[in-house]
Amino acid sequence: MHYITNKFFTLLIATAILCVSHVAQAVPVQRIGGLDVRGNERIEAETIRSLLVQEPGGGFSEDSLNKSLKRLYDSGYFRDVKLRIVKQVLVIQVEENPSINRIGFDGNDDISDDILKSEIGMAARQPLTRSKIKKAVNAIKRIYRYKGFFVADVTPKVVKLPQNRVDVVFEIEEGNKTKVGRIFFIGNSQFSEGKLETAIQTKESRWYRFFSSDDNYDPDRLAYDRELLRLFYLEHGYADFRVKSAVAELTPDKKEFFITFTLDEGARYRISTVSVTSKLPNVDPLALEKLATFGHDDVYNNKEVEKTVDKITDEVGRLGYAFVDVFPNIEKDQATNTIAINFVLSEGPRVYVEKISINGNERTDDDVIRRELLLYEGDAFNADKMKKSERRIRNLGYFKNVKIIKEPGSYPDRINIAIEVEEDRSGELSIAGGFSTSDGPIAEFKFAEHNFRGRGQDLSFGVTWAKRRQEFDISFTEPYFLGRDLAAGIDLYRITQNKYFNQTFDQKIHGMTLRMGYHLAEDLSQQVSYTLRRDEISGIKGDSSRFIKEQRGQSILSELGHTVSYDKRDSRINTTQGYVLGFGNNLAGLGGNIRYLKNSLFGAYYYSLMDDWIVEVSGRYSFMTGLGKDVRVVDRYTLGADTLRGFETSGVGPRDRATNDPLGGLQSYVGTVELTFPIGLPNEFGVKGATFIEGGSVWKTGDPSSEIKDQNKFRSSIGVGLRWRSPLGPLKIDLAYAITKAEFDKTQPFLFGMSTRF
Repeated sequence: MHYITNKFFTLLIATAILCVSHVAQAVPVQRIGGLDVRGNERIEAETIRSLLVQEPGGGFSEDSLNKSLKRLYDSGYFRDVKLRIVKQVLVIQVEENPSINRIGFDGNDDISDDILKSEIGMAARQPLTRSKIKKAVNAIKRIYRYKGFFVADVTPKVVKLPQNRVDVVFEIEEGNKTKVGRIFFIGNSQFSEGKLETAIQTKESRWYRFFSSDDNYDPDRLAYDRELLRLFYLEHGYADFRVKSAVAELTPDKKEFFITFTLDEGARYRISTVSVTSKLPNVDPLALEKLATFGHDDVYNNKEVEKTVDKITDEVGRLGYAFVDVFPNIEKDQATNTIAINFVLSEGPRVYVEKISINGNERTDDDVIRRELLLYEGDAFNADKMKKSERRIRNLGYFKNVKIIKEPGSYPDRINIAIEVEEDRSGELSIAGGFSTSDGPIAEFKFAEHNFRGRGQDLSFGVTWAKRRQEFDISFTEPYFLGRDLAAGIDLYRITQNKYFNQTFDQKIHGMTLRMGYHLAEDLSQQVSYTLRRDEISGIKGDSSRFIKEQRGQSILSELGHTVSYDKRDSRINTTQGYVLGFGNNLAGLGGNIRYLKNSLFGAYYYSLMDDWIVEVSGRYSFMTGLGKDVRVVDRYTLGADTLRGFETSGVGPRDRATNDPLGGLQSYVGTVELTFPIGLPNEFGVKGATFIEGGSVWKTGDPSSEIKDQNKFRSSIGVGLRWRSPLGPLKIDLAYAITKAEFDKTQPFLFGMSTRF
């Protein structure tokens, strides 16, 4: 029975299959005999056919027609598409979207056309669609919001042209930038709101912030402020600190944002122990522990931990370990609020530099930056060389910020180095005018470009014109002469002085100086110079000193000089720590009729007491001697004004007893201790205070005559000042009081100086 049943079902299934096959063969298959494209003006028919699923001779279905319709619309070429079958011919009726002829912007004063065009996703000769216009409007608004214009309005205008072309114009009403009205902090029990505001970059809107954009709302800056707050608290011992939230709320009138930071400060930690564990042979961990900038019971400071890592890395690098990983292992004890730090040293894998890229140098050539690098593509990576390279780039003085970033290479043993720079103003322009009762009208023009043509060349010239003084000078320096680490320069000048300032005679000077500088070692450099100058002294007053009258006439100076300096400052532009030492000699007498030997020793030491509190201790000692003849008055040393504040120009030194004319001296020294510090104004003001004490002396004329007032007496002054990095250039104002002086010295309490950078 079971066998019969199986046979029955098998027969039934076979019969069903035969029936279905017969029905399928009975229904005829519809095929496309041809394709007919209609309505196209610019788009080729073949291009349209290539977008279809169907082909002549092939079959079609409702599903395949829908797919073709979708592909035609997705191409963006067509505003309307219709498909229909007419006598086995597929008719494609299209209406093309207009082609963009030109894209323009109106009302965009703050953002350039090029920036907007690069972001809107539209270009000339592309088809225009409603979705593209909508996306472009949103993109423009997004750019303006990023720049702080939250009320900016964008209206697109489409201007029809012949041949189905259009011009697209975006009319923009920028409005005013949306400011930051208030900044609130919640949860800050240890620091005041004012203190925390100084730690972040975003600032509340104030009338005096017209030179800064920090009071414009910027969402990216807000994210950066969260990190700045974290670093601030870490530097003050709060290792568990976190920012719970940072919320920006726009006021109903869209003119201001209120920003609220919610903080969780946590406990303050102190250091329990500091230790070093080394897996490197011949490295003494105890010696490295002494490099730590903190110790037991000090408040934990993440910044000092990073400094210690750098110091240990540098030290073991000097011991011959170029590939070292220094990892600070931090163990927190929340019960005692203490932190134990163990610096673990291990030799890292050898890594090679695959690629070096430079970004942000809009004016400066890549070569100017690359020639300062101590690392090259293909070299084994060395952290110490990278750090020194960053310092060398900063010392160029062309950039506000320099950052060197390590990035993974194409292989595990490869590394890429990205150098990010932000160009600074490298030019100086000074235009001044005034009136003096002694000199009459005064006009001064000075120009300097320290990065001429983006090649790092230094070009400057100046003209001063007054009743009693006319001066012209021009100077040029090529920092990489003949493609070598060799700086070469020339100075040309002409000076005419008619009884200028303290002088009782007229003087004309024409001269030139050739200069050449080079490195003897990494931080040791030498500059050699040759000066050829013609001096003419005339028009001496009848009541002038006889020592001045004896120098009437023309003189030729031929002088060879050199200076050697050892510079270990962290930056030559904004020095915060380090020192510089040097000496120089100048020999006159290689031709000409002036003969002397000048010698000088100088040095300066910088120390950071705390953030932005910088102490500078500097000094110079100079002495000279005549070679076979007396040294002229105009060639001797003088002190005063900017060389010894509190005294007027040439106000310190030997004088004629009868006429009180300054005669200068053969020996001189001066020393300064100056502290610069913040004075509580917002950082964007760029204003710092200064207090200083100076001392020095000039003495010895080489003439034992009793007609000369000459005292090797220590002169000193004390004073205060302001240092302002103004938008127009660095400005310096000093007020000094002479503490000790000779009875014949002349004082001047006020000193002012300014130049403009561009």
